[in-house]
Amino acid sequence: MSSFLLRRLSSLILTLAVTSLAIFLVMEVLPGDPAAIMLGLEARPDTLAALRTELGLDRGLFERYFSWVGGLLTGDFGVSYTYRVPVGQLIGERMVVTVPLALMAICVAAGIGVPLGVLAASARGKLTDQAATAFSQLGIAVPNFWIGLVLILVFALSLGWFPAGSFPGWSSSIPGALQALVLPAIALGLPQAAILTRVTRSSVLEVLTEDFIRTARAKGLSRRTVLRRHALRNALIPVITILGLQLATLIGGTILIENVFALAGLGRLIYQAMTQRDLIVVESVAMLMAALVITVNFLVDLAYGWLDPRLRAGR
Repeated sequence: MSSFLLRRLSSLILTLAVTSLAIFLVMEVLPGDPAAIMLGLEARPDTLAALRTELGLDRGLFERYFSWVGGLLTGDFGVSYTYRVPVGQLIGERMVVTVPLALMAICVAAGIGVPLGVLAASARGKLTDQAATAFSQLGIAVPNFWIGLVLILVFALSLGWFPAGSFPGWSSSIPGALQALVLPAIALGLPQAAILTRVTRSSVLEVLTEDFIRTARAKGLSRRTVLRRHALRNALIPVITILGLQLATLIGGTILIENVFALAGLGRLIYQAMTQRDLIVVESVAMLMAALVITVNFLVDLAYGWLDPRLRAGR
């Protein structure tokens, strides 16, 4: 197990290093001068030069890269060009919206997708299976922002059960904050639930054809017991893979939903920073999201090792 963990840690560190370099270089080749955007087109050259020096934009490319990476390692994300406050403060204020939203969305996806996929597999060819397949196809085809707009029209404007947008904050009212995240979490989670339904159904059906399943049935175990004790655990490996990728996608892909529901999260922050050419914010938020994706994949690998002992042995 230790060698398995060491291999995964080495891969994690190398991936993070390559990702940080790629993000920095991509952002640096984008057109536009942050100092010129902040001061306007009529700014004097000496004023532009002074602001570029203040922001550190006059330093060499790799000097700025190593300074940025060193700051990330010590928790210093720099100071926003636009807001003139520490980037870490901006990220902290927005993460309290995005992370709970992503976790609620993945709970919606798992709570609907996994049971529905297992149910469809156990009733293959029947009406339940056909209904689950139709839900899966519809959920994959419909974009999440459209689902969000429909939810706003029905449950916010017509019924008035939930707010149409904005986030009141956790300090004002925890129930109110959770209520504000319900509709965006459903809008984010339903398409992922559709994908998870299809993956779970296929995985369970594949496991049900294995010899050990027939052996368990031959011993007199009921179909439900075989499904719960033997088939489900072996079918979980691809399901966990999809769940890990979905969680990473939800954390990094909330830009549209956060704009639809006017939520001040990481997705909206990176959108605003890109329009304002606030490079340090874009780079830091993008790196944070990438690190979350890579870390989630690392945890999925560890879950693989727990579910399948052959992986721990390197076979």
